Amino acid sequence: MTTEVVVTGTGVPHLAPGRAGPGVLVRTADTALQFDAGRATALRLCEAGTQPQDLDALFVTHHHSDHLTGLVDLVFARWLQSPFGYTPLPIVAPIGASTRYVERMLDPWDDDIAVRMEHVGRPDGPAPELIGFVASADAREVWSNSELRVLSRMVHHEPVAPAVAYRVETPDGAVVISGDTVACDEVAELAEGAEVLVHEAFRRGAMQPFIQAVPQLADIAAYHADTPEVGGVAKRAGVRTLILTHLIPAPRNEHDKQGFIDDVRAGGFDGDLIVADDGETVRF
Repeated sequence: MTTEVVVTGTGVPHLAPGRAGPGVLVRTADTALQFDAGRATALRLCEAGTQPQDLDALFVTHHHSDHLTGLVDLVFARWLQSPFGYTPLPIVAPIGASTRYVERMLDPWDDDIAVRMEHVGRPDGPAPELIGFVASADAREVWSNSELRVLSRMVHHEPVAPAVAYRVETPDGAVVISGDTVACDEVAELAEGAEVLVHEAFRRGAMQPFIQAVPQLADIAAYHADTPEVGGVAKRAGVRTLILTHLIPAPRNEHDKQGFIDDVRAGGFDGDLIVADDGETVRF
């Protein structure tokens, strides 16, 4: 068996060419799981060879808009591309603002859904299957099938709460998706021994001139993970491969990417390291 990790989006709220909103696809021969659904996620999945109707479940890390703006598009695409035998998309999310969003996200589309159903005589709407769970300070299983299981644990993205990271355990090994968080022991412990850690990355050093010019940016920096500290998390966890995503500032060339690499190496991580572009894929 081979597990694939596909970064479906490496972007942030600020637009950057070629960088869709945050998202990670973990797939095996029989299971496809999507984590977060930022802008253009449905297109990135299609480009990776996975259609929305192929997903077994989608997982939400937290309720920030850049992680969710592609979710309605994904749900609609799954419905519209499955005129016969439609299966609602299971959406797994921590109870709170994330589940409230999922419950309400299709409300503005009531008229569109009604006319589409009436036009072709469909008995079903696109409403997903919401699976809410209580976010926990320790790792707890939130989803499983006969092949995989997914664990979740709270991380630190305050004042956004709850925010969680996920660990996907496959027969080949484990993949951990940090979501948005500061560098913290919770992610290091959740990622212990994992094959792949997908972690957000904020280059505080590179952003310092902008922070000095716009002091409010210090608040943004305070709830993201500085790159040298991400290196320390990956080193403590003993992961084989570290993938950096949610990149701030968005690298425009190889020189910019090297800055992320140098920071992470300074933090002590000496394993395989990828500063991701959209569509970046790792197999193990």
